[in-house]
Amino acid sequence: MVAARQGGGDLVTNPRLRLAVEKAKAANMPADTIKRNIDKATGQLEGVNYEEIRYEGYGIGGAAIMVDTMTDNKVRTVAEVRHALSKHGGNLGTEGSVAFQFQHVGVMLFAPGSSEDQILECALEAGALDVITSEDGVIEVLTEPAHFEVVKEALTQKGLVAEVAEVTMRAENSIELSADDQVKMQKILDVLEDLDDVQEVYHNALL
Repeated sequence: MVAARQGGGDLVTNPRLRLAVEKAKAANMPADTIKRNIDKATGQLEGVNYEEIRYEGYGIGGAAIMVDTMTDNKVRTVAEVRHALSKHGGNLGTEGSVAFQFQHVGVMLFAPGSSEDQILECALEAGALDVITSEDGVIEVLTEPAHFEVVKEALTQKGLVAEVAEVTMRAENSIELSADDQVKMQKILDVLEDLDDVQEVYHNALL
């Protein structure tokens, strides 16, 4: 709804909406529900006015957490996020307190065994920022958010389909936690993700 309100309801001219619809379909959201939400957002139906709010805070061991929400009641949402953090060993921070530790990028992940040379050539030619191969063979393609769709389409046309493809907040550096602290950190993330208003949770802890 936010994507449609900001960029219009046309999937062809609104790449952010196109990505949101792809995610909704992947989560088995009915087509009628998708259309109804787009119509509400573009003023064709009366509906509740939702807005996006990002909260920043800290988890176990000082790990950075960012929580993207979509809400029609800011008071309720901030109270729920603060409670989820404080009850399980974290705390809510101020705006900008951890955002500098993340990069807003498009990310595509290819499974081990994928053609590294072909992905590298195609991705960089299409305008990707970087292509990184990890020790376990996973190939990661990074793009500017605005170029994500272009690079994804170029790779797809070559038969290179990513296991994961999304625009996200990628941690610049990661924090290592002990085994016990990993369990505590995961609990915080699970509680946050279970909140109705929460859309995405980003963090820099190694779990």
